[in-house]
Amino acid sequence: MATTTPVHPVDEVPPVRQLAAFGLQHVLAMYAGAVAVPLIVGGAMKLSPADLAYLITADLLVCGVATLIQCVGFWRFGVRLPIMQGCTFAAVSPMVLIGTTGGGLPAIYGSVIVAGLAIVLLAPVFGKLLRFFPPLVTGTVILIIGVSLLPVAGNWAAGGVGSKDFGEPKNLALAGFVLLVVLGVQRFAPAFLSRIAVLIGIVVGLAVAVPFGFTDFGGVGDADWVGVSTPFHFGTPSFHASAIISMLVVALVTMTETTGDLIAVGEMTGREVEPRSLADGLRADGLSTVLGGVFNTFPYTAYAQNVGLVGMTRVRSRWVVAAAGGILVLLGLLPKLGAVVAAIPAPVLGGAGLVMFGTVAASGLRTLAQVDFKDNHNLTVVAVSVAVGMLPVGVPTVYEKFPDWFQTVMNSGISAGCLTAIMLNLLFNHPPSKAGSPAEAGLLPSGGGEQGVEESREEVV
Repeated sequence: MATTTPVHPVDEVPPVRQLAAFGLQHVLAMYAGAVAVPLIVGGAMKLSPADLAYLITADLLVCGVATLIQCVGFWRFGVRLPIMQGCTFAAVSPMVLIGTTGGGLPAIYGSVIVAGLAIVLLAPVFGKLLRFFPPLVTGTVILIIGVSLLPVAGNWAAGGVGSKDFGEPKNLALAGFVLLVVLGVQRFAPAFLSRIAVLIGIVVGLAVAVPFGFTDFGGVGDADWVGVSTPFHFGTPSFHASAIISMLVVALVTMTETTGDLIAVGEMTGREVEPRSLADGLRADGLSTVLGGVFNTFPYTAYAQNVGLVGMTRVRSRWVVAAAGGILVLLGLLPKLGAVVAAIPAPVLGGAGLVMFGTVAASGLRTLAQVDFKDNHNLTVVAVSVAVGMLPVGVPTVYEKFPDWFQTVMNSGISAGCLTAIMLNLLFNHPPSKAGSPAEAGLLPSGGGEQGVEESREEVV
C-alpha cells in the first residue's frame, strides 16, 4: 500500500482565496518601505514627478520578480522560504551621494549591477559561514532586527516622517485603534480570520481614516492604467570606481542582514537554513540586484518587516509570499492599483507594524531561551551586541563624523549588531584555551553548521 510523504508547511499550497488574502497582507506590510527608497533617492536628486512615479513602478515590478525568485526558486537561485524582497535602506546614503555628485542615475545603476554580480559570486562563501550562527548569535540578531524596526512603526504611527501633522494625537489614536482591531481579531475571530488580522486591521483602519480626512484617493485618478519599465530607461549605465567600491560595501552589509533574516524565517517555519540553502538565498539577492540595475531600480534584500508577519500569523507557506510577489508585479504594471495602495495613511500601517515588529523581537527572545547563560559569558555577548545594534537606532547621527564606508556598515543596526555578536561569540566561545564542554559555550546546532564545531570539541576532550 503506497504511502504519501507529508508535505512540509513551507511547501503547502493554501486555497486560492487564502493565497490572495494572505498575499495582500504581506504586500501591505512592506509597501511603505518598498516605495520609500525610490522616493528618498529620487527626491534627493530632484527628479520630476513623472520620473519619481516611474522609479516607484519599476521598484514594485522588480520587488515582485525578486520575491518570486526567492520563494519559488530555480536551479541554485532562491532559498524557497516565505521571504519578501525589497530595496535595502543600507544603500540609500551611498546612492544619494553617487547620484548627486558622481554621475547621476547611470552611475548608480552601474554600481548596482556590479554589486549584484559580486553577491552572486560571494554567496557560496557566506553559505560556509553558517556555523558561526549558533542560537546565541541568531537569537541576538533576530532580537535586534525586531527592536530596530520598532522606530519605523513608531514614525508611521505618528504620521510618517516629514508629515506636517507628525505626532498629532489623532494619528496616534488611529494607530492605536488599528492595533486594537488586530489584537481583537487575533483573540476572538475564527482561525482563518485571525491569520489575516493585520489585513483586517489595515482595511478597517482605512475605512475609518477616509471619512476623517486622513487620506484621499486623488492621486488614483492621475495615475496611468498601464506602465511598463524598460531596461536602461535613464540611460546606459556608467561605471565609476568610487561608486562601485561604496556599493560593494553595501553588498556585504545586505548579505549580512539577509543572512539574519533567512535564519530567522527558517526558525519560525521549522525548516532550518543550511549552508547550501543560505547560499541559494543570497544568490537570489544578487540576481535581483542585477535586475534592479537593469530595470531602473536599486539593490534588493530580504525584508525584515515580513519576517514578523510570518511569525505572527503562523502562516508558513512560501506560496503565500509568492502570491504577494505576483500582486507586486501587477502593482508595477498597473500604476493605478499602486496609487490605491499608496493612499493608505501611515498611522494605519504604524498600528499594524507595532504588532509585527514586536513579534520579531519576541521570536529572538524565544531563540535565546535555548541558550545556556550559567557560568559563561553569553549574557555579555547578548548585552553588548544589542547595545551596539541599538546605538545608530537611538542616536542616528552618532557616526556622522566617520568615513562613508564605516557609516554604511555601522549605521545599519542590524549589520552592526550581527557583526558584533559573531565576533564576541568567537572571542568568548571559540578560543583554543577554552575547548571545554559544549554546554559551557552555550552553543547548540543551528542548521547543521555548528555541529561540526561541537564534534571537534568533543574529540579534543
